[in-house]
Amino acid sequence: MPQSTLGFVLHDVARLMRKRFEQRARAAGLTRSQWQVLAKLSMHEGIHQKGLADLLEIESITLVRLLDKMQERGLIERRSHPTDRRLSLLYLTPGAHPLLEFMRTIGEQTRLETMTDFTAQEHDHLLHYLERMRTHLLTACAQPIGDALEHEVKHG
Repeated sequence: MPQSTLGFVLHDVARLMRKRFEQRARAAGLTRSQWQVLAKLSMHEGIHQKGLADLLEIESITLVRLLDKMQERGLIERRSHPTDRRLSLLYLTPGAHPLLEFMRTIGEQTRLETMTDFTAQEHDHLLHYLERMRTHLLTACAQPIGDALEHEVKHG
């Protein structure tokens, strides 16, 4: 049996956590993409569409379709930018807030289920290690890959 790698296990845990969250979230009738829009928008109300697309790491056209559906459902509203008529600023409607609370509740249920037999210390250590890994990767991703390394990968 092949040995698991860190990347594979991290990816699989994240995938399974999303799957479990989605199982609980079906009752609200939103897609995972719509949940992500709500979550990001709740932290960045008043952002313009391109800024939100960048935060979500999706194409603007994809976001526009999501926003159209969410606006039809009464969850978000677009407001004109006060000085730039080309921009729409995005805000949650009062109807979105109960869904955000529901999302936070099922997110917490999923986290509790994931960490069910972890001690508080194990939980803290795991979080600390993952945050360190994220910091290392953010630093690495901000650095250009050297030409020699790219040549090595392409030409073996």
